[in-house]
Amino acid sequence: TSFHKTIKAAWDLDALNEWGSVVGLSYVAAQRVFHSYNDMADNKALLESIARSFGYHYGLKKNIRINTVSQSPTITTAGSGVDGFDGFYKFAEDLSPLGNASSEDCANYCITLFSDYTRKVTMQNLFHDGGFSSMGMSQDVMDTYMKNIGDKKS
Repeated sequence: TSFHKTIKAAWDLDALNEWGSVVGLSYVAAQRVFHSYNDMADNKALLESIARSFGYHYGLKKNIRINTVSQSPTITTAGSGVDGFDGFYKFAEDLSPLGNASSEDCANYCITLFSDYTRKVTMQNLFHDGGFSSMGMSQDVMDTYMKNIGDKKS
């Protein structure tokens, strides 16, 4: 993957400063089944594994931190190619206690990972998804589901 090639090239060139930070963007589908995410789920799982492996070696060598961030469903060109994305985006918004995080919110969060405030955070996949990854069911989503079940029986 390009993430691996970039980090490996930086390693070979000794291009990262002591206490530097590398962040990759992942998605919860690396760890959970999402019916239409297809090969991207496997790719995101690999991305997270690369971050852990290089995080270990870079941490020992130069105290460099390598993490991934799993962002909320976000309206992007790539996302628009996923079947059913609009419905899933709404579902995640309704299920997440804080709602979906915007791309700007994600960028701001990633900035913290480049700061000294996160000097001891490495080899982690950090969720930035309004609580979506920790939810099972919300009352709003259950109410919508039950209403739709009732509509189908009518």
